[in-house]
Amino acid sequence: MIGGLYRPGDSLLHRSPAGAKLALLTVGGSLAIFVSHPLALLGLLLLAIGLFPLASFSLGTALRQLQPAAIVLALLFLAQLWITGLDAAFVVTLRLAVLLLAAALVTLTTRVSDMTETLERGLGVLRPLGVDPERVSLAIALAIRFLPALGAVLEQVREAQRARGLDRSMIALLVPLLVRTLKMADEVAEAIDARS
Repeated sequence: MIGGLYRPGDSLLHRSPAGAKLALLTVGGSLAIFVSHPLALLGLLLLAIGLFPLASFSLGTALRQLQPAAIVLALLFLAQLWITGLDAAFVVTLRLAVLLLAAALVTLTTRVSDMTETLERGLGVLRPLGVDPERVSLAIALAIRFLPALGAVLEQVREAQRARGLDRSMIALLVPLLVRTLKMADEVAEAIDARS
């Protein structure tokens, strides 16, 4: 994932317009949010996984998209299990997994520049309400581009903590990660200010 989320290809999904993919992501995400039966969500999850081969990606690629969020999904499942019960735990966890896989499929098959152009055109209708489409699309593009960078920082911090024998301490992992993330955000903000 380092260096960018988009992976070039010639599949049907790669050739589809960014607007169509973002619209389907919106509809599919909304459907996943409104569906509340675990079996229906399991069906949506299998559908999302099944779309990866359609984009010429392996099933392993689909599962690797969930790997960074595996701890969060497990903690979310356990928290929901404790607070609301088994059905709700499955619903919330499956829902998040479906959303993550669908978003990953769109980012793997769509260039960031295509997404930002589509968002700028789509958000242009909100300009009279005070929305600046260029800023919104820039913010989304930065968020997408930050994901691989954050993954790299997380891996560097993990390796450093492992070398120090602190690989089991969440505090030893989260504090340096937070500090480095804030430093990166400051550097990006300064670069944007310098260019504008």
